[in-house]
Amino acid sequence: MSVNGTVAEGFEGVREEFEAFLVEEPAEPGAQLAAYLDGRLVVDLWSEGVERESLTGVYSVTKGAAHLLVALLVQDGVLELDRTVASYWPEFAAEGKDRLTLRELLAHRAGAISVEGGFSAEELADDRLVAERLAPHKPYWEPGTAHGYHATVIGALTGEVVLRATGRTLQELYEERIRAPYGLDLYLGLPEELEPRFVSLQEAAPTPEQLAAFAGQPLPGKDDLFATSFNLRTDLVDFVNRRETRAKGSASAGGVGSARGVAGMYAAAISGFGGHGPLLKPETVAEFTTRQYRGTDLVTGEVDNFALGFETSGLRYPFLGADAFGHPGVAGGQGFADPASGVAYGYTRRRFTFPPSGGAPENDRLAAAVVAAARTVR
Repeated sequence: MSVNGTVAEGFEGVREEFEAFLVEEPAEPGAQLAAYLDGRLVVDLWSEGVERESLTGVYSVTKGAAHLLVALLVQDGVLELDRTVASYWPEFAAEGKDRLTLRELLAHRAGAISVEGGFSAEELADDRLVAERLAPHKPYWEPGTAHGYHATVIGALTGEVVLRATGRTLQELYEERIRAPYGLDLYLGLPEELEPRFVSLQEAAPTPEQLAAFAGQPLPGKDDLFATSFNLRTDLVDFVNRRETRAKGSASAGGVGSARGVAGMYAAAISGFGGHGPLLKPETVAEFTTRQYRGTDLVTGEVDNFALGFETSGLRYPFLGADAFGHPGVAGGQGFADPASGVAYGYTRRRFTFPPSGGAPENDRLAAAVVAAARTVR
């Protein structure tokens, strides 16, 4: 399978690693890889099955974009991390959620992972509807006492706080403050005129175990909270392939973009480019990249690695700095910023992973190659 695109001098090994991965995975229907170094695009690659300008559903990579906006609002003093969610959104106080702070919400400690019966694909696409149904609902654990991944709803929850505090939707503010100024191909609400650039996700052939999981049964070795939080009664592949999902831009998993757009968003966060400075101050990065709690995630069963809205990417990839931050997507995509190396990384692909997991395995080697090259040429 051929690789298209360019790399800057010193990053030839990244292209070789990408080519090697595609040789091992000849059925890959299309992947993109991009990276910035100190605000300069140094890797811009794509395989057969996609073009440079192709856009696809990025699932939870979306959460990184949503929570970059939240970080900006905290930096501006519009939101306060240790203020209760209910002080912004009074209806959320029901069923014992009244003392939960915004900090705890961003660390996935609300327990408000879903509602009885789950959400349909149409409902999940609508953040306002999701928030309205979650507000009066009893949480799945006592808020603030434990953490568990709010896979399909966290963006609706934080988005409602943004709306109540500013009078503007998270999607509107992301477009105004982040996407448009930097010209990013990462959308929370894809304009209809860009639909011709969208390429659908393609399923790998699922095993019987995987089919059972996506029929709403718990995955082997996982608690029911996993199926509840991921809303596995909804076909997640169909979810991002729906025009309604792309149009509304659910802040949990409805984003649409390219690897270049993902990497560019993280470059904007820490370095800036195109005549614009970095979005985040060092003290904001420090606040939002500090792991909040230690222990086991009640939903995933894994050791927790959440900071505030972002994952602490250095725990996933030990070759990154301690303040690296980002978010993977269930289809295998990944995005992160590593202030220590100056790298901003983006990876998207059309092949969905089964069972659901964040960040496809090839990211380990691709990201390592990017960071190694960056440290050599910087």
